[in-house]
Amino acid sequence: MAQVTAALVKQLREMTDSPMMECKKALVEADGDIEKAVDILRTMGVAKAVKRAGRDTNEGTIAIYISDDSKTGAILELTCETDFVGTNPKFTGFATALAKVVADNDPSDVEALKACPMAGTTVADELTEMIHVIGENMKIARFQRVAVENGALSSYIHLGGKLADVCVFEFSNPETAQNDEFKAFAHDVAMQVAAAAAVAARREDVPEETIAREKAIYMAQAAESGKPEAIQERMAIGKLEKYYKEYILTEQVFIKDSSITISELAKKVSKSCGDSIAIKSFVRYNFGE
Repeated sequence: MAQVTAALVKQLREMTDSPMMECKKALVEADGDIEKAVDILRTMGVAKAVKRAGRDTNEGTIAIYISDDSKTGAILELTCETDFVGTNPKFTGFATALAKVVADNDPSDVEALKACPMAGTTVADELTEMIHVIGENMKIARFQRVAVENGALSSYIHLGGKLADVCVFEFSNPETAQNDEFKAFAHDVAMQVAAAAAVAARREDVPEETIAREKAIYMAQAAESGKPEAIQERMAIGKLEKYYKEYILTEQVFIKDSSITISELAKKVSKSCGDSIAIKSFVRYNFGE
């Protein structure tokens, strides 16, 4: 039987990121053959991933990837068992790599994403390997691909990956994407989405059922006033307008300057850039929602 030295164990650990004792066991089983030991660890990794699959995953991170041309991106939530792992650079880096796979392949759901190619294998295999290396169960909770043809994307990540969003901007001139004033504006809007919890970019994007529900509540409140129905209607409409100003991104007051709305800021930046910049939509993830 070949001697399993500390140096050999250290080499295998550096190659695989596996725990020291597991590396030693694998080398003993492989009779000191490091390549066989790697295969043994991989087999052990699959077994451990299956064993860990039942553990709760209440921690994790939200990752974002945006292409170099700012036209394609994705937001993805990856969960794990502990906050310690959730902030581990290896874990967060893997989440970002998964977001890139989403942007590049546009999978329809988690199972489709798992079948996508990644690092010479599949996402499913890479996820299993990461579970083995990190030592915790992990799950791809959700994701969404975002793209724009004429315009650019911007993103913001807050609270160490617990809150994040991607915003979609449309404009005519390709040069606008590289304009410093636009970049600052796009960053500020993405930050606004994270901070002010808008429900939609524009009022026409709010689902009809949401508007109907809000108006019904306001009508019921107005009815308690005992005033004539015509006045009750105006009271309800007034409250609905207040709702729009509070929850519609383009109608919100800019958090950095309360004298201007996001829509007015967009017009100001558009004039400065010599273009017509529109905030089309956004995707906002709050971890665990």
